[in-house]
Order: sequence, then C-alpha cells, then structure tokens
Amino acid sequence: MGEFLNYLKGNYAQILDLLGQHLYLSVVSVLIAIVVGVPLGILVSKNKQLSKPIIGTANVVQAVPSLALLGFLIPFIGIGSTPAIVMVVLYSLLPIVKNTYTGLTNIEPDILEAAKGIGLTKSQTMRKIQLPLAFPIIMAGVRISAVTAVGLMTIAAFVGAGGLGYLVFSGVSTVDNNMILAGAIPACILALLIDFIVGRLESKISYTNRQGKSGAPAKGSSKAKKVIVTATAAVLILGIGMAYVYPMVNAKDKITIGSKNFSEAVVLGHVLADLIEDKTDLQVERKLNLGGTQVVFGALNKGDVDMYVEYTGTGLVNILKKEAMNDPDQVYDIVQKEFSSKYNIKTLKPLGFNNTYTLAVRQDTADKYGLETFSDLAKVSNELKLGATIEFTNRQDGMKGLADAYNMEFAGTKAVDGGLRYTALTSGETDVIDAFSTDGLLEEFKLKVLEDDKGFFPPYYAVPFVREDTLKEYPELEGVINQLAGKLTEEKMRELNYKVDSLKESPEKVAKEFLVEEGLIGGKVE
Repeated sequence: MGEFLNYLKGNYAQILDLLGQHLYLSVVSVLIAIVVGVPLGILVSKNKQLSKPIIGTANVVQAVPSLALLGFLIPFIGIGSTPAIVMVVLYSLLPIVKNTYTGLTNIEPDILEAAKGIGLTKSQTMRKIQLPLAFPIIMAGVRISAVTAVGLMTIAAFVGAGGLGYLVFSGVSTVDNNMILAGAIPACILALLIDFIVGRLESKISYTNRQGKSGAPAKGSSKAKKVIVTATAAVLILGIGMAYVYPMVNAKDKITIGSKNFSEAVVLGHVLADLIEDKTDLQVERKLNLGGTQVVFGALNKGDVDMYVEYTGTGLVNILKKEAMNDPDQVYDIVQKEFSSKYNIKTLKPLGFNNTYTLAVRQDTADKYGLETFSDLAKVSNELKLGATIEFTNRQDGMKGLADAYNMEFAGTKAVDGGLRYTALTSGETDVIDAFSTDGLLEEFKLKVLEDDKGFFPPYYAVPFVREDTLKEYPELEGVINQLAGKLTEEKMRELNYKVDSLKESPEKVAKEFLVEEGLIGGKVE
C-alpha cells in the first residue's frame, strides 16, 4: 500500500491529466449517444416496422468485441480521440434506444386516449405526456451507457486518445501493479461519480418531482430544461472543437511520433521526440503505446503519425509479406526500396541494435530438459505450454513459421500480451514464452534464453520510418534523426528496457537520460 501511495505522490500530475482526458472523452461520447439515441428511440416507437431492424442492429454492434470494433474503425477514421468516441457512442446507443422505445410503448393506452380526447396533437402528447412518463426508464438507459462509457474508454489509449487506459496498458506491459491500479481505481471512481450525478439529475428533473400537489409543473422545471439543453450544447460544441477545429488550427509545424505498445518502443518514441524538440523549432506530439504493428503502421501510412521506430524483419515479413532471409543488409535494402515505392515511407539509418525474437524458459525448466537451443525445445515441446503475445502467435515470422521450421508442437498455447506473459511463466501457468533479445524483463526474472540454432528469425534491426511528405516539408529532420544511427547496442537497449520494466523508471526519463549521456542533447536529468 505504501508503495502505491508513493507512486501516486510521484505521478499525480500525469494521473490528473489522464483523468481529465478520460472524463472529457466519456462525457462527449455519452452526450452524443443521447442526442442520437433518444430521437432514434422515439422514431422506432412511432414506427413499429423500424423497431426490429434498428434495435437488432444496435444489438449486433453491442455483441462485437470492443477491440475488434476499434480495429475496424482505424483504417477509416484513423487514430486519436475520434475512433474512441465513435466506438463508445456505438456501444452506448443500445440501452438508450431500447429504454426510450420501452418507456414510450409501455404507457397505459387510457392515458393516451385521454390526451387525444382533450385535443392534444401527437407532438403535444409526446412532449407533455409520453416523454415525461417515460423519463425514468430513459434515464436508466442513460445511466447504463454512462457507466459503460467510462469503462470502455480505457481502450482509447490503444489508439492514442489518452485517458486512464494509458496507465493500465503501460502497467500491463511492464508488470507494474501500481501503474495498473493508478489507472483502474480512478476509472472506477469516475464511473461511480458519473452514475451518482446522473442519478441526482434524474431525481431533480423527473416528472414526479416536478409536480406540485395539484399536479402542476414546478416553477423551476423550465429553467432546469434550459440548463440541461445549454450544457449539452456547450459540451457538444467543445467536443467538436477539440476533435476537429483545434487540430486543424494547431497543425502547423508539428510532428507526430507514434510507437508500438511495449516499453522499448515507447522509450524510442520519446528518444525521437526529445531529439527533434532539442535540435529543431518543431512542436512534437507523442502518440505512444498505440498497439501492434498493423495499428501503428496503418497510422503512419494514413498520415495520423509522421514517424515511428520499426524493425527490418517486421517490415520484410509482416508488412511486405515476403519470405524471411538472414542477411541484414539485404533485408534493409529490400525494406528501404519497397517502403519508398509502395508507401512513400523513408527508411532512415539503423539505430544499431538487432532486437530479434527469441524463446525463453525458466531456469528450472532448462535444467530439467537440458534446453540450450530451439532444436532441444522442439524435442520436448509436446510436454510444455507456450505463452506468447497475440501478434507472435499469428505472424508467419512468429509461431506459424517457427512450428514448421523446428517441427514444434506445444501441449497448449495461451495468447498473453505484454508483461503478463512473464507473470504467467514465473507462476507456472506456462513453460515457454516469446521474447525480444533486448527485453529488460529477461534479466529481472533470470530466464534462460534459447539459441535459434537454425537461424529461423530474420534480423530485426531498429530503424526509424518517416513519411516522405514529412521529410519534404521538414528536410532537416533526416539529418537530426540520423544522429542516432549506431548509437544503441543490444546491451544498451536492454539496459534502458531494464530501467523501465524492472526499476520502474518512466520511459520519458530513461529516454532523456540516454540522449544526455550520449551528448546528443544538452541539459541534465533530475
């Protein structure tokens, strides 16, 4: 508990900033869902033929896994807050539409007949009778949507939209429970707080509370309506401004750096950003910890980010879909030429280290089976369980190709992302994990790294990928970034990763410290 409190004390500014982002994204999403969902619910209550297809569609959307929906949206609307808001809005529509429809269609027919008898039109009946009576049921749907939105919005970090999910994803990646709790606990409190506020709002403006003893509406009811309408409009305008207008106004002379969702990639993202900020007058936006290869490369290809650090082997096999090869110079040449011709992406000089895939086991497992190489592992693989990242299990230069090359057939395979696979290994739930040769956690958990004796894995030299149109606009960037060429050895990168993963230092600090020590930027690290 004391360690967690110390973490909060040292990182409260970041937590508050992420909490503000999370609140903004959640509130905007729910308000948009209300503006869309309530009229849609009214529409289907009036036209029963539309009710089944519209509510059925909302049900189908609700059944789609959130990450799958987000992944589907990225190619169409990019990364950042927009896909996160769209995803949460789609998930929030079902309870609002369904509760609006249910509330309006379950009013006693006698009440509607009486309204008709006193000469009220259909629109008057809806405004003065149906909506007030259905209000509690509609608000129940809104409360469900609001609480759900806060939880779902943690996934926003997956596409660079920020929010408390950034801490959760980072904590999972580095096996840092304090970081996970620092993201999860405020998100939980925020959900409860929003539920309480919406509940209080409901009680203040509900139909029953607005009636006096004589049944007449209370004097403050119209005022309450005006406040709600004004507040809703203000937040929506603010949301539109933040999502669309602000980026357009602030887009000049700004470079966006992306990264994948593991410690090394995040550190390298900060290295690029700090170096550019120090050597140029450009502003730098950091969209780090985004996701796997396809997410980050898709963002680069679409123009949502200007650069990120990739690996030559990943570019060759996973993006270009070519056969693996072992000559690092040949791999680099192919990647450099084809990324330029196919995607207008410039491959800059390698940073120096080869972060190849490998397999690792606990030392007791290595001793028991006499494991030194992948070939040794293949002989006993049917007795062992593999715990690998989702991306590794689905890549041809991962488990698919490795199984064929070494004739490996594990007793079971569990897809476990980030630092959780190390936790699963040390707890005995799995026996073998995939790892990168520069992983700091290999050192922390004292794991046995096996030799790829057939040379299956291609070279994975880290290289900056930069959009050619970005370099055309800011040609000075190439020379600045190439100052990093050859500066990072495997040992140095493993040391930096160890500081983040094991010593729990922030990636920002580790990146800046490296640049200062190498004399690439001035200043000192506190």
